[in-house]
Amino acid sequence: MGAPDPLVPDLERSPGTLGEVLYANPSRPPVPEAEWVALVRSVAAGNQLALHALYERAHRIVFTLIMRITANRETAEEVTLDVFHDVWRRASCYQEADGSVVGWIMNQARSRAIDRLRFDQRKKRVPVDGADPLPVTRKDRPDDFIAFKEQCQALRDALQTLTPGERQAIETAFFSELSYAEVAARLNEPVGTIKTRIRTGLRKLREVLAEGGHRR
Repeated sequence: MGAPDPLVPDLERSPGTLGEVLYANPSRPPVPEAEWVALVRSVAAGNQLALHALYERAHRIVFTLIMRITANRETAEEVTLDVFHDVWRRASCYQEADGSVVGWIMNQARSRAIDRLRFDQRKKRVPVDGADPLPVTRKDRPDDFIAFKEQCQALRDALQTLTPGERQAIETAFFSELSYAEVAARLNEPVGTIKTRIRTGLRKLREVLAEGGHRR
């Protein structure tokens, strides 16, 4: 790994405030903006070592910002990786006229964190034991309605086991009737990532639903 980067605080410390992370050691000179730009240019050219160097320099401030928005460490860790995946894909779009490299990365982090927070809040608003949209009619038999409610509850429980990425990929594929490649294009993700998310998500759904069937 070599000598530690001057911008990266001691990893044994807690994230602290964003200011503490940004200015952890003010006695050390800041890295010139030209070096940040050079790293982004190298990432745009497909240099994975440059991406690693960029991650080592910036991941703590990205994580701290996301943690403050989502208030969930596991979520912050996941979204931080998503941000640097975005950096890898969008490095060629960076323009110096748009601002500093750190500002560019932090804007992506803020956008990702807010999107994830809204997604999680929408999940919490979905009623688990609320009224069903299809009321009982005189033609419905009580036992059929009970079975229907149990199936709906089982599906809700199963969906809760999926990650946001798995759920989004599955919903996009099946509700829009798209192929893997079409889902990847719509979500701006690699085809391999989409295949993994859909297959993993479907396996989780099958396992949870099968366990529910055995319990009944």
